[in-house]
Amino acid sequence: MKHTAADLHAITATTLSHYNAVAESFREGTRDHDVSQNIDALLRHIQGQAPLHILDFGCGPGRDLRTFTAMGHVAVGLDGSEAFARMARQDSGCEVWQQDFLELDLPAERFDGIFANAVLFHVPVQELPRVLQQLHTTLKPGGVLFSSNPRGENQEGWNGQRFGAYHDLEAWRTLLTQAGFVELEHYYRPAGLPREQQPWLASVWRKPA
Repeated sequence: MKHTAADLHAITATTLSHYNAVAESFREGTRDHDVSQNIDALLRHIQGQAPLHILDFGCGPGRDLRTFTAMGHVAVGLDGSEAFARMARQDSGCEVWQQDFLELDLPAERFDGIFANAVLFHVPVQELPRVLQQLHTTLKPGGVLFSSNPRGENQEGWNGQRFGAYHDLEAWRTLLTQAGFVELEHYYRPAGLPREQQPWLASVWRKPA
């Protein structure tokens, strides 16, 4: 079923309202999450010298902005949540853009890499081709996109007050390929567990030079 403009507005407004309401508990609950495997997966594929310009897409409260900055890179955050954007600016000292994922305004060929950790699954499937194309455009030629999403069987819908779309590898691969990306690698998380205990699908993609 196709989402109407009113549907999309409700999806965005309800999901962001939820995150604004739980921002402080979300920050505390995710402060110590180890995503070093994901950060390493992005950085090792970028062909360039530090400082790299990284867009932390869906930066949340700013945990990973601090990590990229400590590694010597220039990180810019983007989040739809007003509370997260404020936290991220205060905690990281980085530039942070508050933008609705369905109404992005991104500069062309600005970034060496995009870190989209646990975020793109909030974009309704029908809007993903457009959003992925916008991410493709804001990468420099040869730039790299990392994404990690909770995997599923290509269904979408509400989980409490948050909207999500849950892709399997083949569907995700099709979407990214159609947006002009070339696959570099994929893996499941957490590492070292049986597949049924690995709910996250991580993948890395290049924009051709």
